[in-house]
Amino acid sequence: MIDAPMKELKGKKAFVTGGSRGIGRAICLELARRGADVAFDYQGPAAQGEAVVRELAALGRRARCAVVDAADTEAVESCVEAAASALGGLDILVNNAGITADAVLWKMTESQFDDVIAVNLKGTFNHIRAAAPRLRKAGGGRIVNISSINGLRGKFGQANYCASKAGVIGLTKAAARELGASGVTVNCVAPGMIETEMAAGVPEEVRAKALAETLLGRLGRPEDVAHTVAFLCGDGARHITGVVIQVDGGQYL
Repeated sequence: MIDAPMKELKGKKAFVTGGSRGIGRAICLELARRGADVAFDYQGPAAQGEAVVRELAALGRRARCAVVDAADTEAVESCVEAAASALGGLDILVNNAGITADAVLWKMTESQFDDVIAVNLKGTFNHIRAAAPRLRKAGGGRIVNISSINGLRGKFGQANYCASKAGVIGLTKAAARELGASGVTVNCVAPGMIETEMAAGVPEEVRAKALAETLLGRLGRPEDVAHTVAFLCGDGARHITGVVIQVDGGQYL
């Protein structure tokens, strides 16, 4: 673990999507270590989210979670509103929620394509749309969207995932233009393969190829992404907007 700047985000209120495990959990914990109160939504067993809430509380932060389908517009709006009311505002939104449903194009079903687009891209849009009025009214804030290097380069067997993550990059740039005048920065982090539960489920030959592609000789860890996200949420990134930062150990090169 890298030592985080103490209290850099003290008093900030953050909302993270997909916060119950993997990269999302690491982001929640990192923002909390830096002083932020954190709310998050997720899909999965209630116990998973409640465990993260306890971890956040142990860091002395206010925390709450909710099980929400990121593709459900009304549910997202209600969740963001409830979180902002409970925490006393909203300063930071991190869109991390994502799924995969891999298949080559000619075997990919319509539902495989639609489901991935709905969660990964529409879900990001839903949360930005729900948070934007509050951030604009407050006169500033931070939005960080999690994409993927495969949204930049494409990947065999992941047409749906690549399209969704490329869409997140385009959405990031458009939102940066639209929200900049209100003092809201919008940036994107594009990880390579990261050691998460999702990555653990891929075939060993895929993991081996990803490792061989990296220049640093290891796959990334969730904390590697979380530290970059936290930087983009802090004052050190106040003049950075509309950018894509790759956290991939050189895998994309």
